[in-house]
Amino acid sequence: MLDIAPSQQAATWLGSLGRALETGDIEAAIGLFAEDCYWRDLLTFTWNIKTMEGQPAIREMLKGTLSTTQPSHWRLSGEASVDEGTIEAWFSFETAAARGEGILRLKDGRCRTLFTAMNELKGFEEQKGPARPLGIRHKADPERETWAEKRAREARDLGVHEQPYCLVIGGGQGGIMLGARLRQLGVPTVIIEKNARAGDSWRNRYRSLVLHDPVWYDHLPYIPFPENWPVFTPKDKMGDWLEMYARVMELNYWVATRCVSAAYDETEKVWTVVVDRVGQRITLKPKHIVFATGAYGPPRQIALPGADAFKGELLHSSQYSTGEKFRGKRVAVIGAASSGHDVSVDLWEAGAKVTMVQRSPTTVVKSDTLMEVGFEIFSEKALARGITTDKADMIVASTPFALVPKGQRALYDVIRERDAEFYKRLSDSGFAIDFGEDETGLLMKAYRTGSGFYIDVGACELILNGEIAVKSGVGIKSLTPIGIQFEDGSELAVDAILCCTGYQSMNETVATIVSREVADKVGPCWGLGSGVKGDPGPWQGELRNMWKPTAQDALWFHGGNLALSRFYSKFVALQLKARMEGIATPVYGEPSNAKR
Repeated sequence: MLDIAPSQQAATWLGSLGRALETGDIEAAIGLFAEDCYWRDLLTFTWNIKTMEGQPAIREMLKGTLSTTQPSHWRLSGEASVDEGTIEAWFSFETAAARGEGILRLKDGRCRTLFTAMNELKGFEEQKGPARPLGIRHKADPERETWAEKRAREARDLGVHEQPYCLVIGGGQGGIMLGARLRQLGVPTVIIEKNARAGDSWRNRYRSLVLHDPVWYDHLPYIPFPENWPVFTPKDKMGDWLEMYARVMELNYWVATRCVSAAYDETEKVWTVVVDRVGQRITLKPKHIVFATGAYGPPRQIALPGADAFKGELLHSSQYSTGEKFRGKRVAVIGAASSGHDVSVDLWEAGAKVTMVQRSPTTVVKSDTLMEVGFEIFSEKALARGITTDKADMIVASTPFALVPKGQRALYDVIRERDAEFYKRLSDSGFAIDFGEDETGLLMKAYRTGSGFYIDVGACELILNGEIAVKSGVGIKSLTPIGIQFEDGSELAVDAILCCTGYQSMNETVATIVSREVADKVGPCWGLGSGVKGDPGPWQGELRNMWKPTAQDALWFHGGNLALSRFYSKFVALQLKARMEGIATPVYGEPSNAKR
């Protein structure tokens, strides 16, 4: 079989899988997989986001799902490719409820990794391309309702005379992208945002903030950034784009609206949500609520003994917007990850004297290095090779999380060798560097703990030149009236302290709106359970609670950076649409917090 052309090998394997599944021969299907195999499924078989690791796990999944899934029509999409003996091929297939697509990888004739993802629900496809809506009837009609009149009526009635099926709490990038997906699927949705305008979650950040990720990685669904858009988007430009997007995508978007409380009726299967909309209390009755309050939850405040005695200003980074008022002042920035670096630069540009207090080592990667070796499939060169953003998203998603560390470890071996002189200089300056407990670098830190990393867009040069001082490797003993006393007996006199100490889990927002009991019931978000410090366990092969059913019925979490929000918003929307239309959605696998 190894002498056969790659596409024929892939087609033969896929045909064998299809026949085994269609005839219910689970053992024949299992025999097509290598012993150290993985099957990652996004909704098609499991109505969940779940990875099965090993033949026994795949066998149990098929036993629990095959009869209702009824997969069929397995076909290759294009030609297969070969890389170091591994054949990779894209394919399409159908289930009883949906159409799907996927990627298979074969080694020595058997499958090492299989990825399946729902593309659309049968009978409830998005009206796009050839199926796009006409938009108007070309005839005289005294009862005509124009587009503007229809939008005005919808905005006036939804949430007042008609209840939304879904309420999205949080109108930043995640809430807006999910809202657009739901809109295209015909799911009545209200998005509530505490700020005065869409995009203010970006505009209100410190003035120097620019996206650290490149434009090819950051597109929104349906409307990509134009070809002349800058590689790195400034915060206010991003805010304007989100505001435009919310308007053009016709989202029912309530600004200056805060969620006061939410309670779920287990009998009626409906939420009662009280919101404050520009000072007016309104009660909504959605079937589902989605927390889209950012990648994380409320600010993480650290205990600083003596804080009451400190006579200067003490702020969390969430309260910081500009360094202008700190001009000429001595400022300590506690925290040496992304926000700590960005805030330090902003303060320095405003004329403050800045000392960064580093409590633990930081993974640092130069932006230009990451652009060349880390974002290879999200680039202009990738587009020239036919790898669109949608294709790149699928490639990333097709790799099981258990296999990501190996690739990242190899990547950071390359990065460290390439930038060895830079890292030596940074270390010699007194800045503590690491690449994670298992040397897997920035991406794994982002998935596991969401902290402890920085893509260098300028701060490191200021550190190397002594423009930003660093106090590292020494714990804080207490604050004093005039500054910080460290455990080694040294003191730092400052006029202000900015705590760039990150944020809590998203379920802590649930605690403030729903209840402590429900927050504990669903458990923490993010984290893989890898065993490293700060990563909630146990290992489940997927991020905890994100974009999938949780331990609380009809409560969902959606968030992440622009790329994650773009990709996974589709799957949250498909799950909600299926439930709205009464499609059976038997979820395979327990919620993230089931065994805690």
